[in-house]
Amino acid sequence: MWQIVGQSRAVSLLQRSLEHGAVAHAYLMVGPPHVGKMTLALDLARLVNCQGDEPPCGLCDACQKISSGNHADVQVIGLNSAGNSNDKPFTEIGIDQIREIQHSSNLPPFEGRYKVYIIDGAELMSTEAANCLLKTLEEPSAGVIFILLTANESVLPATVVSRCQRLELRPLATAQVGVALGERWGVATPKAELLARLSHGCLGWAILAAGNDSLLEQRSQRLDRLLDITSADYEERFDYASQLVAWFSQSRSLVQEILDLWLDWWRDLLLVKLGCGDGVTNIDQQAILLDLAQGYTMTEIRAFISSIQSAGEQLRQNANPRLVLEMLMLSIPERRAAVNYG
Repeated sequence: MWQIVGQSRAVSLLQRSLEHGAVAHAYLMVGPPHVGKMTLALDLARLVNCQGDEPPCGLCDACQKISSGNHADVQVIGLNSAGNSNDKPFTEIGIDQIREIQHSSNLPPFEGRYKVYIIDGAELMSTEAANCLLKTLEEPSAGVIFILLTANESVLPATVVSRCQRLELRPLATAQVGVALGERWGVATPKAELLARLSHGCLGWAILAAGNDSLLEQRSQRLDRLLDITSADYEERFDYASQLVAWFSQSRSLVQEILDLWLDWWRDLLLVKLGCGDGVTNIDQQAILLDLAQGYTMTEIRAFISSIQSAGEQLRQNANPRLVLEMLMLSIPERRAAVNYG
């Protein structure tokens, strides 16, 4: 059975391709982090190597080996897929990793019908690695499938993209995530509903959070900090901006995550202000949202939402992070009444 939840269009295409003997030699699976790209890639590996009558059966020896990461002909390549003689973490997928699979792909499958190479985070390939892969994609060997997974296809060379069959994976509906968490992972309804909303349709994140309470604890800490800064003076806000700048130099994605949380929070305030509380993301914080919303006008909330969106976009375009984040702190609207959060 298919392990992917939803994504019926992509599943149907892959199934028809196998039935008609038209499996592509390279696929590009595009979608946000944790939306299910790796799950679908492994489903495809099981599909083409399954020994059962209705692939992917999930029960045969080949499917079981692929699921456990022990199939000789299925390999995942990424930042952590190879050793490093210098004991330093990889920041890109290098040419040596691609050369290794390039050589391996010229050999016949060892135990399956297809050799499948999954490149996780394909946008992280160095220019040399991407060019090396391109040569292989231009002259594909029979019985070999390359699957490139990316959350940002715009940074991949157009020549590489053009030689792949593109599959876009879109976030699931909130209700679909909640149902899957309850039925397949046994998550209790209240928690499943909260995780479904926080996941923004990316089931993989919800599954991680269901099994790792630290993710929700981290969110609570960030929300507490958000509330502190919202009511703080300018000196404290600028100190926080400096902290974000320091984090940004180490991990851009961390600061983007924090801005996304701020964006969710202020959108929730807007929904509450409009009387649409049923649609908020932070459903476990509705009492605070209702209280806070009374202190802002619709215009102020909308303006700050625009400021958060603009800051995120400017950071993605390599603007000066200190300037961007200090301007964001200055644009926080002043609340008209004190609030007791106890």
